[in-house]
Amino acid sequence: MNAVLFALNAKYIHSSLAPWCLLAGVEKEKPEQVAVVVREGTINEKESDVLNRILDCAPQVVCFSCYLWNIRQTLRLAQQVKQQCPQVWIVLGGPEVSYNAAQVLRENPQVDYILSGEGETSVPMLLECLAKGEDPAACEPQIPGLCARVGDSVLEREPCVLTQIPPSPYSQQYLHTLNGRIAYLETSRGCPYSCAFCLSGRCGKPRFFPLEQAYRDIITLANSGAQTVKLIDRTFNANVHHADAILSFILEHYGREIPEGICFHFELAGDILRESTFALLEKAPPGAFQLEIGMQSFCEKTLAAVRRKTDCRVLQDNIRRLVAMGNMHVHIDLIAGLPYEDLAGFGESFNTGYALGAQMMQLGFLKLLHGAAMREEPEEYPCEFSPEPPYEVIRTPWITPKELDVLRGAEDALERCYNSGRFRGTVAYVLRVSAMTPFEFYCRFGAAASRRGTANIPLDEYTQLLYEWCAALPGVEQPLLRDAMVCDRLTTNSSGRLPHCLHVADPMLGKVVRMLAADPQTAPKPGVKRGAAILYGARKAAFVDYTQKNPVTGRYLLHTRSIDNFCVK
Repeated sequence: MNAVLFALNAKYIHSSLAPWCLLAGVEKEKPEQVAVVVREGTINEKESDVLNRILDCAPQVVCFSCYLWNIRQTLRLAQQVKQQCPQVWIVLGGPEVSYNAAQVLRENPQVDYILSGEGETSVPMLLECLAKGEDPAACEPQIPGLCARVGDSVLEREPCVLTQIPPSPYSQQYLHTLNGRIAYLETSRGCPYSCAFCLSGRCGKPRFFPLEQAYRDIITLANSGAQTVKLIDRTFNANVHHADAILSFILEHYGREIPEGICFHFELAGDILRESTFALLEKAPPGAFQLEIGMQSFCEKTLAAVRRKTDCRVLQDNIRRLVAMGNMHVHIDLIAGLPYEDLAGFGESFNTGYALGAQMMQLGFLKLLHGAAMREEPEEYPCEFSPEPPYEVIRTPWITPKELDVLRGAEDALERCYNSGRFRGTVAYVLRVSAMTPFEFYCRFGAAASRRGTANIPLDEYTQLLYEWCAALPGVEQPLLRDAMVCDRLTTNSSGRLPHCLHVADPMLGKVVRMLAADPQTAPKPGVKRGAAILYGARKAAFVDYTQKNPVTGRYLLHTRSIDNFCVK
């Protein structure tokens, strides 16, 4: 019997670990008369191409991994497989179907079985049962996590949580198909928290894999061609000894068995960091580590309502300390739409988070996930949300649809101006000379940009939109605004070209460029591209040589010289 383990990724750069974990489980259990292959696709591909990739395997069973971002396309693919090959069994698994299996089976006749929870044991058991022609619902021993139609009712077993360490998915076949995409690494499963908006707390308490296994996997993935190895442990530092051992191993082998330039991404709980972990993080080569720290909110009442235990004071101090090290990209996030946080309250959390200076601050919107307490307990969490994935909040007793639209405009502006790194200096200048808070700036400019329309807007047009909007603000001096924006463009765009709104036709610039090239201290190295401009507000010449980027900030180094030196020569 031929079986396909299939997953649709959000982007090509993302690889999917789940089907390879399932394949490792099948290969460990070795079910009789079963041959299994893994296939992947993306949600951006033509569905006919993806369908052919599945059908070319001549499967009798297709197992789909289901997530928030792919569930609609996955269900359509499953229906198309069933239409073309009615005899094929369709099996679903993954977080998007593990806590609403009965509903999915009732609404999707093309689906035969759902395996909820972890699947390394249940998938091979189901495949062997089907290969033998037996009824999976009646198999002994019982298939954990199995959900199936039984007559007019639905059998729905509890999601499987494994007690044993799962087999390693990192086969040569996996490494071959990785092909430079982001590699995902597990060194533990489960989560110590029970946040009401999240599913991780339903996946069992933390279970840590043997360190020797983690070490082997780190070396393997670091030499796979991937530039980023992302640890998917829900709270990497839940066990400080486990976390410190892995960080120590990476640092000890970085530049030798682990090639320079590889970046490791960790998701941390910022308020439980220990001194031993700080000491290790401080030793990391620039760009070797990325840290993602979930904050969600700085409102104590909100955090208590969503069952998130966080010491906000310690969290802020620790994030500032990490950012000050300057050797790591730090990513923090907020969630709009949580209980007891109105627009003004969210603005306070936003300003608090923004002041921490992290390289990225994500503004996300509450999603009412199947299986999360905020969806299953509507009396305690009275939220209106979209019935379609991603089930995003529409209104709450504390925030209106119109206010959420304001935040969506702010989120777009935050992504384009701050998280992209393109206009940080510009925004910093405007905030310094105006009376606006960061939250007010992003809300107001986001609203203006939304009215203009920013979908697929070219960078030069967006630059002009931002320039003209900021130039009209009280307290903003246009020459200094241009200085800030010129510096931003030079250091983040290796073309060295300025957009029309910043360009000044000045013969002095040619003289400056020639004099910089003639001076041994400022002459560019052969073959190195340079961008240059005159900063009229500061009376300086600015230039950037496009060699190596700062691996943390993503910016090229800016040099300035007083313009007076050029005027007198």
